[in-house]
Formats: sequence, C-alpha cells, structure tokens
Amino acid sequence: MTWHETERDWLCETLRAADPHDPTLCAGWEARHLAAHLVIRERPGLAASAVRGGLAAATERLADSASDAPGYADLVDRFATRPPRWSPLAWAGDAVNATEYFVHTEDVRRGTGDLTPRELPEGLVDVLWSQLVRMAPLRLRRLGPGVVLVRDDDVRSAVHAPRQGHGTVVLRGDVGELVLAVSGRLQASHVRLDGAEDEVATVRDLLTGP
Repeated sequence: MTWHETERDWLCETLRAADPHDPTLCAGWEARHLAAHLVIRERPGLAASAVRGGLAAATERLADSASDAPGYADLVDRFATRPPRWSPLAWAGDAVNATEYFVHTEDVRRGTGDLTPRELPEGLVDVLWSQLVRMAPLRLRRLGPGVVLVRDDDVRSAVHAPRQGHGTVVLRGDVGELVLAVSGRLQASHVRLDGAEDEVATVRDLLTGP
C-alpha cells in the first residue's frame, strides 16, 4: 500500500471511533463536518455542485444528514469507499493525499483532547517532510520573521527568509508535529519556538487556530 492509502485507512478508523458531534481542530467543525468535507472533496459531481451552491452550505447539508449514529456511519462508509477512477483524487497519490489524510486524522484525534503524537513509520516521515518543505514557504510567505524548521533528528530546512529588519524563528519538533504546526494547528502540536519574543509571537499568531 502507498502511504496515502495507509493514512486513509487510519483516518477511516479514527472517524469510526468518533461520535458525529465530537469537536475537531477545524474551527466550527464536528467529526461529521470533516467526514462530509472528505466525501465532497473526492466526488467531482458533489464538488462541482458544492462550488456552485456554496461549499460551506453543501458541507453543512451533508453533515446534517450524519447527525445521528446511523447517518454518520453511512457517511464515513462513503468516504471509506475509494473515489471513482475518473476522480482526479483517485490517481493523485501521496503528493496530494498523504499530508491531507494525516492532518485530518489528527484533527479528529486531537480535537477531543488526545494530544499524544502517533509514532510514524520512517517512510511516512520522509513523505510528510518532503511535502512540508514544499508547502511551508507558501503558508509563511506573509511573515516578517524568517522560519527554519528543525526535526528532532537535527535535519533542518530554511523555509522562509526574513524580511529586512527581522530575525529568524526556529520551530523544533518531530516531523508530524511540524506539519500540524505549519498547517495552523500549533496549539495542538508538540513544537518549540525559539527566537526573539516579539517575532515568536508573530509566528505563533499565524500558526495558531481560533
């Protein structure tokens, strides 16, 4: 199995273990909203309809159908069924899906307060790190301070150069924790920030969800 398939199975298992009304790290979303998002994301017909009618409204409608246990189980089963072969996400592979599924698994796990990091296989760590150093510059582009990501094994990457008059903030942690932090879930991650106090505060504000 590829890593995105492994993470997809773990995400399905995590969703099934949740109550439809469990909170997640996605602001305003319960587990049922996250499941709805995942189903819409993979079905081109649903996605096109959602874009025309408003993605938030479409997600809310589908989540409303999963307010009770049977409806929620049906919705999670829809996600567990692989997308049709003509869906772009059926062949997107690790490049599009591995980080997406990893982050959403943690959205469900940590949304209810279980902040214990998972022990990740080395191959998955490599995939997540590769995607992180590619996406981080875009995520951090508006910052004045520079940002360097440092893994617990001391592998590092300067992902954002400081603007004139600014220093650099260093984020240290396991790769999975760095992924969560850079994706805006710093408050639920195990990451240490080092740097000038005001610049650490600037980075923290950007990376902390509501």
